[in-house]
Amino acid sequence: MPNTIAERWAQERTFHHSLYSTARIASERKQSVSVCLPARECADTVGEIVGVLCGLREAGAIDEIVVVDASSRDGTAAVAQRAGARVLQEAELIGSFGPVLGKGDAMWRALTVLEGELVVYIDADTRGFSEHFAVGLLGPLACEQGVSFVKAFYRRPFEHGGISLPDGGGRVNHLMARPALAVFYPELAAVRQPLAGEVAGRRELLESIPFATGYGVEIAMLIDVWRKVGLDGIAQVDLEMHHNRHQSIDALTKMSETVLATIVGRLGLPASRPAPVERPPIGELTVR
Repeated sequence: MPNTIAERWAQERTFHHSLYSTARIASERKQSVSVCLPARECADTVGEIVGVLCGLREAGAIDEIVVVDASSRDGTAAVAQRAGARVLQEAELIGSFGPVLGKGDAMWRALTVLEGELVVYIDADTRGFSEHFAVGLLGPLACEQGVSFVKAFYRRPFEHGGISLPDGGGRVNHLMARPALAVFYPELAAVRQPLAGEVAGRRELLESIPFATGYGVEIAMLIDVWRKVGLDGIAQVDLEMHHNRHQSIDALTKMSETVLATIVGRLGLPASRPAPVERPPIGELTVR
């Protein structure tokens, strides 16, 4: 028997994507769905992803596909548009807030233009994308009682020089984010992939929380959602294998620092490195 709050939550609120077929989502969902892809230099992957999502739209599982492009120089916007997505430039959204400060800022700005009552964020650099990445995330929101927010988890192999380590990816997640949550936020200790970019939530919830910019967005969002709706309002879904770009050690070090600074900021503790800039809840803005 599970003996901690986190373990009990994991037993009750962990699902497998196979529970949620496209046909089931199409028949059971009662709210409109927007899928958003923040994208930067993803021309080699975004077309395939949008194509799969268009199939879900035709099947009635989702309603809207929006790619928010970061002025990519490799033709990402054109590829996504040809594949069937609505494409917007992040810098053109809520311009009064100045320059866009990374992925979290793009996700926040996208809320002002997305039309769905349920919002699904998908990474635009995933290779070998399958429809289960979207309907798996959407499943608990559409089919389970009381779920307001969904996190993905998966096995992310590390591939370099012809060598593949099945569980070698997601190093910041395993070495920084999960241990920090276990120490400072033990109720969230069973969240398998706190830094996963694939999340889904109810619009009213997402509009009620601030968005950290840059690499701080995922961990800040998880903590803020937990404070808003509690563990029972959160679910996690096993999406199995996930392939996307790896980053250098230098980049991962900066990511780790940002994640830690974000957690420390949520604790209200002083730190030599400031937490990332935050955007206010969209629901508090008078002009969108």
